Amino acid sequence: MDTPPPYRLSEQVGFLMRVANQRHTALFAERMIEGLTPPQFATLAKLREIGPCSQNRLGRLIFLDAATIKGVVDRLSGRGFVITADDPNDRRRRAVGLTTRGHSVADAAIEVARDISEATLEKLSPREKKQVVDLLRKLG
Repeated sequence: MDTPPPYRLSEQVGFLMRVANQRHTALFAERMIEGLTPPQFATLAKLREIGPCSQNRLGRLIFLDAATIKGVVDRLSGRGFVITADDPNDRRRRAVGLTTRGHSVADAAIEVARDISEATLEKLSPREKKQVVDLLRKLG
């Protein structure tokens, strides 16, 4: 009977993903403008990409639950980055869109995010960078 190889934490996918995520998170915190958190940045970037939409749809698109997206939107609204209104087609829904200031912040933050992604993957070749992104997309 074959015995399994010894369990080495440093070879486990979950551990390695956590270490890589910690590095990326530290780079994000150090470099991101306006004190944006990752969920706040994702909200601005997705609104910049698709335009105004319902708060619930926005949450689904960036993988945040209803309570979390509400808090994120409320904080961004308080900072003047987004505006909310009742959806004219369904008053139970809130529509969310970027303000003029929000567009400017999103554009600048997206440029910083590109640099953060590049720094996160700096040790990889262009081919390896593409493979990592493709594999992470497949895992998600």
